Amino acid sequence: MSASPLLVRPQAPGADGRVLEVTPRSAGWTHVGFRLHRLGPGQALDGAEPGREACLVVLSGTARVAAAGLDLGAVGGRASVFEDRAPGAVYVPAGQPYRVVATNAVELAVCTAPGRAGAEARLIPPDDMPREVRGQGTNTRHVRNILPEGKPADSLLVVEVITPGGHWSSYPPHKHDTAEAGHETALEETYYHRLNPPQGFAFQRVYTDDRSLDETICVQDGDLVMVPRGYHPVGAPHGYDLYYLNVMAGPERRWIFRNDPAHDWIMRR
Repeated sequence: MSASPLLVRPQAPGADGRVLEVTPRSAGWTHVGFRLHRLGPGQALDGAEPGREACLVVLSGTARVAAAGLDLGAVGGRASVFEDRAPGAVYVPAGQPYRVVATNAVELAVCTAPGRAGAEARLIPPDDMPREVRGQGTNTRHVRNILPEGKPADSLLVVEVITPGGHWSSYPPHKHDTAEAGHETALEETYYHRLNPPQGFAFQRVYTDDRSLDETICVQDGDLVMVPRGYHPVGAPHGYDLYYLNVMAGPERRWIFRNDPAHDWIMRR
């Protein structure tokens, strides 16, 4: 059976360490862009995103980061995305140049969305990304809001989640694909997945009410799933913890979702 059109698998690193890329054109949507770079010690990445703001997330390792002419110093430092520690993160306004120089082995996510010029580049302090526990029982997961709607940006929302083995996440199934004032916002979304131990797997389903979209995807370590619309729950098998980095963006920078009515009863028990 062929792979889902919503699944993007990593490739061998390019000259700039790029192993994954999703653009609005490749995804067939308007807002979210995502790149994943793996940089070796001393390797540099230079970039700028014309007309697009960026959130640089040092998922693991340490790098020196400069943006918009500011030296933001050493960023990051955790050994793994599964370490109970905030990532390093930098906000870069639309069109401003940035440079990332890896101190050691670095896994870097470049999250982008439409933005306006004029804002200031800034380091996102670790204290602004406290770990939160959401859910209960086998719906428990651990969340860090990297760039939430309460912090300055034009379009981007960025969050990371760890789902313990045997648990579910993005559950009950919810969606945010319709602009309905006060009830739901239309947000495109990507899920970048990591697994611990890395030989594991997890499942993500993406489906709409009318089932015109209904994909069940087996994700492996380093895979990315695109969510253009529909509900999108994730399940982690026993023995394998699941990490994912979410990037969301849409016409309105608010996260208002709607649960699948068939499963909303779970929240009212």
